[in-house]
Amino acid sequence: MSRIFHPALRVCVFAAGAVLAVASFAKTSPEDLAKLEGPLTPMGAERAGNADGTIPAWSGKWFGTPPGVDYKQGQRFPDPYASEQPLFVITAANMQQYDARLTDGEKAMLKKYPDTFRIPVYPSHRDFRYGEDVYKDIRLYAPGTTMTKDQNGLKDFPPVTPFPVPKSGVEAMWDLRFASAIEGETATYDQAVVYPDGNIAWGKVQYAIYGPRSADHFDPKSALNAKSFFRQTTMLPLSDRGTILTGFEMWDQEGSDTRRTWSYNPGTRRVRQAPEFGFDQPEGPGGFRTVDDDRLFNGSGERYDWKIIGKREVYVPYDNYKLMDPSIKYTDLLTKGHENTQYMRFELHRVWVLQATLKQGYRHQYAKRVLYLDEDTWNAVAADNYDARGTLWRTNLAPTLYAYDAKSFYSTAVFYHDLISGAYYADRLANQEPMPVLTRGSQLTEAYFSPDAIRGAGN
Repeated sequence: MSRIFHPALRVCVFAAGAVLAVASFAKTSPEDLAKLEGPLTPMGAERAGNADGTIPAWSGKWFGTPPGVDYKQGQRFPDPYASEQPLFVITAANMQQYDARLTDGEKAMLKKYPDTFRIPVYPSHRDFRYGEDVYKDIRLYAPGTTMTKDQNGLKDFPPVTPFPVPKSGVEAMWDLRFASAIEGETATYDQAVVYPDGNIAWGKVQYAIYGPRSADHFDPKSALNAKSFFRQTTMLPLSDRGTILTGFEMWDQEGSDTRRTWSYNPGTRRVRQAPEFGFDQPEGPGGFRTVDDDRLFNGSGERYDWKIIGKREVYVPYDNYKLMDPSIKYTDLLTKGHENTQYMRFELHRVWVLQATLKQGYRHQYAKRVLYLDEDTWNAVAADNYDARGTLWRTNLAPTLYAYDAKSFYSTAVFYHDLISGAYYADRLANQEPMPVLTRGSQLTEAYFSPDAIRGAGN
């Protein structure tokens, strides 16, 4: 039995294993499937724009590199909207005017940092898409997708969006978990905890993901397609240098042990299985975020009850090509209190509001989480996390862009703000590192993520 203490409130909740609450779900019906060819996009978003025209209709006109954009593989992605200027900027002084289109976390940041936190709002775009092979597999497999009895696994699912017309919170949670559908991702990412006085604790990781779910060779009954592999090598802080984590997620299994993880310790030169890896174990410099905070939520949802609150129009970080620009130095981006939002782009988009409430008797640092899922991609673009008192504790932003090589949507730098301590954590920073390799298809293999492979790498 383990315990986790909130840094501001000394409470802990105990729990052993857990399963998702029993909730009904319905397969994608023929009627719902027909909507994906009509009022809804192939991903289940509303095809039309909003009433006042501030959200455009979905065009999906660009697949891969946009026409007229000069890009070669390995370069930084050119910003197709670089010539645009903000329509307006939301500040603490005018936030009441935009109240209905702000998250609680954005409002809290504007109030906490009234002199410096800004939300620059640009024209909204819905121009990029997945390949027709992906959309075909959604139409083919989503009608037959089922959950395991405990709802911790799926059967016969498509490569993305197993529930394009979700009827329950659990279904929307699964759409979120499948949203990061880049098959190959290898990168070195910088990490930084910025304290209220401006001091920074640095981290650096080498990162590899292999999700063999590309539609051109996708088979939902394949044991390989039902897994997603990860490997992470710590470079900083120096006290953890050489530590390697590797493992895989099994999408189609029951039980609370659907993730297999091994750890290499450079001090002992031994590889050990880490059966409890996940949930709210601390990650990053100083253990600032949780394992399942990755890209705002990534992991089993079994400790929460999930509920769709509804849909909203919200200003969220979108099309953030500038955040990967090597000309933007960390000294300029990582300012006191919060990231420098002059380098960020916010757009008005429709989002699903998904609420997760901790089950009675189960343990997690966050008693409630509210996730804002972009309707066009199912990626979480903002999240508000609450402590056991019901106080908004951490508010997080995950800017996205469309990766031309991978032909998929990608989270750039991710920012986690602690509203109680005043510190924040910046993850997945790549400005001062080589360009991440993001591909549709991968040179990585299952063997690269095995315990033997990290044992050899450590030696």
